Amino acid sequence: MPAFLRMLYKVSFDALNHFSEDDGWAMASHVALSVLLAVFPFLIFGTALASFLGADSFAETAVHIIFDTWPEAIAKPLSEQVVQVLTIPRGGLLTISVLAAAYFASNGVEALRVSLNRAYRVVETRRWYLTRLLSLGFMLGGVAVLAAISALLVAVPVALGFAEKWFPWLEGVLATLSDWRIYGTLGLLAFGLVLSHLSLPDGHRRIRDVLPGVLLTLVLWLIGALIFAYYLASFANYAATYAGLASIMVVLVFLYMVGAIFIIGAEFNAALLKFEVLGQKGLVEEAKPSKADEPANIG
Repeated sequence: MPAFLRMLYKVSFDALNHFSEDDGWAMASHVALSVLLAVFPFLIFGTALASFLGADSFAETAVHIIFDTWPEAIAKPLSEQVVQVLTIPRGGLLTISVLAAAYFASNGVEALRVSLNRAYRVVETRRWYLTRLLSLGFMLGGVAVLAAISALLVAVPVALGFAEKWFPWLEGVLATLSDWRIYGTLGLLAFGLVLSHLSLPDGHRRIRDVLPGVLLTLVLWLIGALIFAYYLASFANYAATYAGLASIMVVLVFLYMVGAIFIIGAEFNAALLKFEVLGQKGLVEEAKPSKADEPANIG
């Protein structure tokens, strides 16, 4: 077997073995439930903050970016419910309900942080209030990015009309920007995954240390979404089993799958780092002179 395939087998086996031994399936269910409970509070808080800042199309942008990577059978009913929730008028930004929404939205980030700590085999050493502030910062950063994108999407059609008249050579670039759903969603997803792996778990990692797991997560997410969509269309009959809870059960199962994929990506990175350290130790030991090679002590 070639050395690359042998190393890939060792890394994959170590990652999956650690995932199973470290309650990876239980952590995936924790991530799934926490993310589901965080989606609505995040969108409620984000809509209130974005409206305060003047980004009125935040809700539509956020719904597209969050749900465009989900199978349509899952995303459509949930996004419809989200839109209904977001159309409820609220008194203002600094209300108890909106602040509570910000706190509960950060719980989803907390679940990701705990699962990443386990996957990277590190113990949390930061104070609890620092980790909570980090989670709130992630949530606020997500709102800011989505608000900026929503403002950009309002500006692009105006710029496109202006470019058609005065700068025809910019028309192609702006037309590409206007078709943002696929490229923008995948780009934001990849950026968010890299940032999560670098910042959420304790310890220090380089970008090249987390990229393999991020790419693996994206590939498995795409494959899993296609398989899950085919399963729903061909075999599953959740309505007969769960009646009115069918939609929420479908979302939970999908998020459970995504949570497991997310953790496996981190486990893969941790296994790579483990074997890299072991390889470096082996090289150091090989470089050390043995006793047989040491000069004899004469005299």
